[in-house]
Amino acid sequence: MLADLEELVTCESYSADYEAVARSAQVVAAQGGRLLGALPRTLTTEGVTHVQWTFGTPRILLLGHHDTVWPTGSLKTHPWSVEQGVVRGPGVFDMKAGLVQMFHALASLPSLDGLCVLVTGDEETGSATSRSLIEDIARRCAATFVLEPSAPGGALKTSRKGVSLYDITVHGRAAHSGLEPEKGVNAATELAHQLLALPGIAATVTASAGPGTSVTPTMMRAGTSNNTVPAEAALSVDVRVPNAAAQAAVDRLVKALEPQTPGARVQIDGGPNRPPLDPDASRELFALADEQAVRLGLGPLRQAAVGGASDGNYTAGAGCPTLDGLGAVGDGAHADHEHVIAAAMPARARLLAHLVGAVR
Repeated sequence: MLADLEELVTCESYSADYEAVARSAQVVAAQGGRLLGALPRTLTTEGVTHVQWTFGTPRILLLGHHDTVWPTGSLKTHPWSVEQGVVRGPGVFDMKAGLVQMFHALASLPSLDGLCVLVTGDEETGSATSRSLIEDIARRCAATFVLEPSAPGGALKTSRKGVSLYDITVHGRAAHSGLEPEKGVNAATELAHQLLALPGIAATVTASAGPGTSVTPTMMRAGTSNNTVPAEAALSVDVRVPNAAAQAAVDRLVKALEPQTPGARVQIDGGPNRPPLDPDASRELFALADEQAVRLGLGPLRQAAVGGASDGNYTAGAGCPTLDGLGAVGDGAHADHEHVIAAAMPARARLLAHLVGAVR
């Protein structure tokens, strides 16, 4: 398993580098083909490469991704290593170890009939090119198992917040900031008004839909030179919500934002990206997983609600029972200390194999 993991991690696959993602897809296809005994279907959509195996009429979807947030070249600063049972490298925890565990789990089964394995190449950027494929398969399945990394301590993820993404663009009017600033409409000033309105949106939604909503400004830009009144300014906003009601409320309030500066125009783009993964979508599958874990001497299992989203949000939103966080045990997704506990990998693979068998 470690040899297979090294093969995946040392083939970098930064989401924005489509050529790297395509190379990674070839490695995933070859590794999965060797362990599953069948060549996959490789799909390239808008430059992004996904890998899919289908065995008979699918009843179970096993879902993962091979793209990472680590820019190409990160191996130089975060090299592959295995020291004292701890595995490190870009994307090792999120989520290449999960792919290795999945392939080895399925390789242990006497038959793969009824399974669909989908490994996408754009999960980290919102799954724009794979969402429709994911949802289409999920609608036809009785269960989805997501090989994203576990929550702390190996807990499975039975609830995830929904995600909405917005871009707020302010259109003003340029002018010389020294000669005639009064003739300009300062887009940066107006953007400041919009930014300061965001905490009020979060508070309003929390009061009406319950706790757990965050409305976070992330990236900002404004202006073209230090002696020009900015004609345009832009702000990106990341929203996390606990339920569908909160997601709809945030959407209404963000899209109702109005300019406070005379002459300025506010443009709102974006909206809901991933629906919340409701605990009800995971309840029965978690109970089944816990039963299998106890039987294998690996339980009892723990469960966790997390703020991050995954493609499991899409499968649950499509009406398919979904259990997430079945991948690696470790820590540090997207961070310098990203790592996997090697000793947990075989046990997680055994759990997945028995869980697939129990559902099928």
